[in-house]
Amino acid sequence: MILSERYADALVFAFQLHREQERSGSGVPYYAHLIGVSSLVMECGGDEDEAIAGLLHDAAEDQGGLETLAKIALRFGPAVSAIVEGCTDSVESPKPPWRARKEKYLRHLKEAPPSVQFVSACDKLFNARAIVRDYREAGEALWARFSGGREGVLWYYGALAETFTISRSVVDELRRVVQELDRLVAR
Repeated sequence: MILSERYADALVFAFQLHREQERSGSGVPYYAHLIGVSSLVMECGGDEDEAIAGLLHDAAEDQGGLETLAKIALRFGPAVSAIVEGCTDSVESPKPPWRARKEKYLRHLKEAPPSVQFVSACDKLFNARAIVRDYREAGEALWARFSGGREGVLWYYGALAETFTISRSVVDELRRVVQELDRLVAR
């Protein structure tokens, strides 16, 4: 795949939207997550629309809701906008309770189009790898970073690993990482 100027524009747009955010409790710029998800999309065979959606998958949820989603549609097209919308668990502010929001998102994923499932799986794999790494460093103190706490995070990632219906290597890898997390936590 040869990336076009649209991808470069998406890099800048994502940076502008998220430059003041950091990963929950880690001090890592949030932008690193967006680049990582987009990289996974490309490494796993995604197209440019999916790679752009990887950069912007949290834009509506974290940075402006439906207004941001409309900007994405105008700037990057309806395909990217549809993927971003499909990867968004809420545009409400304040957000609904964590567990209800995640249960609704899991139901949505079962019927979501392949591109939405693919970008979401890349996002969740990136997150699961970070959780495993951070758990090795911080131990049980890690769970304080998450609204769902230890049990919620373990439940959610286990459910995600079983929810994706696409047959892609990223889903298989997500299942392996979730199993590794379960083994680490059980020790």
